[in-house]
Amino acid sequence: MEDHPEVIQGFTNALQKGMDYVQSHTPEEIAAIIAPQFKETDQETITTIVTRYYDQDTWKENLIFEEESFNLLQDILEEAGELSERAPYKDLVTTEFAEKAAK
Repeated sequence: MEDHPEVIQGFTNALQKGMDYVQSHTPEEIAAIIAPQFKETDQETITTIVTRYYDQDTWKENLIFEEESFNLLQDILEEAGELSERAPYKDLVTTEFAEKAAK
């Protein structure tokens, strides 16, 4: 990240562009776009799945990984017995690339 921040920013911008797309399009439009990635699944099923995510408001508006979400993830990992020691948010998470992409 330090050696090539432009690569990280470009990748993050691309992910944000996808998130912007799902925020501004219907489940039917999203399903049509992603359908080629799921050749074994019919369009109606893909649309049903996307609609479920859409109705649940599953997709965030941005990629900023907030401390509350980080702690929730650690709670889940801890409860599953997969985390022996919690990590400080400030030591593992940087939001600068996501913040720039969200603008």
